[in-house]
Amino acid sequence: MTQAAGWTANGLHWHGGRPYLSARNGEREHERQVAPGDRIGWLLTGPRRCTGVLLPGEPQRRPCPHRAAIDPHGAAVQCAACQSADRGLALARDQILDDGRTYRLYLAWLGTGLLKVGLTAEQRGHSRLLEQGALAFTFLARGPLPGVRRAELTVSGAGLARERFRIRAKTEGWWHLPDAGQRRHELAEARDEALRLLADHHRIEHLADGEVTDHVELFGLADGAPAEYREVTGLSDGAVLAGTLRRPIGRQLFVEQGEGPPLLLDTRRLAGWTLSATDRPPGAGVELHLRRRPEAPSTQDALF
Repeated sequence: MTQAAGWTANGLHWHGGRPYLSARNGEREHERQVAPGDRIGWLLTGPRRCTGVLLPGEPQRRPCPHRAAIDPHGAAVQCAACQSADRGLALARDQILDDGRTYRLYLAWLGTGLLKVGLTAEQRGHSRLLEQGALAFTFLARGPLPGVRRAELTVSGAGLARERFRIRAKTEGWWHLPDAGQRRHELAEARDEALRLLADHHRIEHLADGEVTDHVELFGLADGAPAEYREVTGLSDGAVLAGTLRRPIGRQLFVEQGEGPPLLLDTRRLAGWTLSATDRPPGAGVELHLRRRPEAPSTQDALF
């Protein structure tokens, strides 16, 4: 993403194991790789507009034909018409029963007690896991969409893993990360149980290698999250975001500002805003919520 005027943000995406911020200026789409130490200075101007839709067989998002304005504080980044045409949303809503592609079923470890089951198109590799902020994951099976979706429902229905977690649950987990050995152990145990549940599923190919991929180092979380930070909870016209980036964690960005705790920005909040370069200091237009690592519970009362 360039910082020239007139670029409308699409958000942060991963491909090839690397994070990119993307934006659009008319028919032209541009990506910029995100790296720790990058300096940003963005002025956000509105109205916030629909980010368009990615259609089958097209390498880039198609701009919204209506340039529809969307809720500046909402989670949705598309208008109703583009949502109805979006392939990813249709899959999530079980509106596509089979599209001829091969899918993979995965278990993702998002933190202690946060085990997610999901599916991703095999051609996307690990990108979906990176975008979701999976701290570790393993693939369970592969096959056509109907068989993989049925397997996903079996695992979630048994209570072994959930299909969705809120962002807040994920970020709170960053403060209490066990070591890599424990993460692998928890995921391996869950994998064994999931494969037991799927033993009679014959429309999928079970993957027996048991490989676990860990992203904690990649995300810069080897020492956990900062003890306190300011979460960006809202953006409005005229907001300024400035500072130095840490490593992206899924679609989340920590931004160091020199003084005070860093910001934590969910880059989906950027989507739809027009960005231009600025050297203005951060100020109005950014709503923040201070978050602190909870203190460890005292064991004194239990001992005496």
